[in-house]
Amino acid sequence: MAMTMHVNIVSAEAEIFSGTVTEVFAPAVMGEVGVYPRHTQMLTQLKPGEVRVVKENGDEDHFYVSGGMLEVQPHVVTVLSDTAVRAKDLDEAKAVEAKKRAEQALKDRKSDMDYARAEAELAEAIAKLQTIQRMRRKYGS
Repeated sequence: MAMTMHVNIVSAEAEIFSGTVTEVFAPAVMGEVGVYPRHTQMLTQLKPGEVRVVKENGDEDHFYVSGGMLEVQPHVVTVLSDTAVRAKDLDEAKAVEAKKRAEQALKDRKSDMDYARAEAELAEAIAKLQTIQRMRRKYGS
């Protein structure tokens, strides 16, 4: 029997996932991290991107997070994010439109604040599109 850990993925609105898994992969600011049962304790910031969990039966679930925090305890992993969505629920057309708006805002910037907001929106849109593309490659949809 494989060793497992409990994972909670929580957005500002709701709990998106809660279950027993064998592996978790998340987009930490320092680079993607892989977490396995009995991993050393860790608290790290997440950037926009894909969180992937591998269940006991080998199935994978994919989620998009807008950033946030990853807390690792020996048997519990918690992902806290303002926005967390099951990857299959992402709207590609909306992500493409958001990317275009952010790119235009970067060109038309009027202040440093506008530029920072546009950069953040662009990073989120690109992360959503990358998550959608990975899902397509993996599942052929």
